[in-house]
Amino acid sequence: MVPIMAAVTIILAGCTQAQLIGFLPEDSVGATNHTDRTTGLWVTSWIVLLAVGIVTWGVIIWAAVVYRRRKGQTGLPVQLRYNLPIEIFYTIVPLILVIGFFAFTARDQAAIEEVEPDPDVQIEVYGQRWSWTFNYTDEDVYDVGIQAQERQDGTAGFDTSQLPVLYLPVGESVEIKLESRDVIHSFWIVDFLYKKDMIPARSNYMYFVPLKEGEYDGKCAELCGEYHSQMLFKVKVVSREEYDAQMELLRDKGQTGTIGEEFNVNSNLPGTGVGEEE
Repeated sequence: MVPIMAAVTIILAGCTQAQLIGFLPEDSVGATNHTDRTTGLWVTSWIVLLAVGIVTWGVIIWAAVVYRRRKGQTGLPVQLRYNLPIEIFYTIVPLILVIGFFAFTARDQAAIEEVEPDPDVQIEVYGQRWSWTFNYTDEDVYDVGIQAQERQDGTAGFDTSQLPVLYLPVGESVEIKLESRDVIHSFWIVDFLYKKDMIPARSNYMYFVPLKEGEYDGKCAELCGEYHSQMLFKVKVVSREEYDAQMELLRDKGQTGTIGEEFNVNSNLPGTGVGEEE
């Protein structure tokens, strides 16, 4: 065991930063209180799976070389119907791996999904074909975006200056309530290494603490129609002072209150009251 760990340590010491985090986005390192946990689970899983692969490939190559047909040999080799030790081995080892992966995944998922009973910031996000509405519920202001627009200078890509922007204060706990106005969408902040579906007539929640100021890309991760690829947004993690200034700017624009269910397309879903007998 010690030689194996030493070999792994030496190998990892020569890895680049991208390799050390399993080729996940480099800006994800320390982005939230959950990203390093996710990265650890990802990288450790690949190390274990790579070790299993090396052993498996080694045994296959060894068997192919040692038991290959030699010159002058004819007929079939001795046929073995059962080998109890080998059968126990290839049953127990995969079972241990599956249980191990499940246990560590369940542990990390429980930590990531843990409800924050008293978040510092509460935001309601609506996904709609093909853009976003951000309700800063504890500030009583909102912002509504449009779908990504192609650049007007003839170059490929989208004009990022027109993308809707979600503002988050650094170092404060955030609750995001996820809703959909029409079809299933998926709220994904790429560098936060987490996504969650937005399902019509059902509320989902995300809890995290952004730890690094900066600008991050967001998008819909669920195919939702013709312009799904243009359902983009930006996330800006800023200081509390800059966050408050942005909230005040929305108030100055008259964007007070919230944009809620009144614009949902699926007005006949259960629980909306439409078409229900009194």
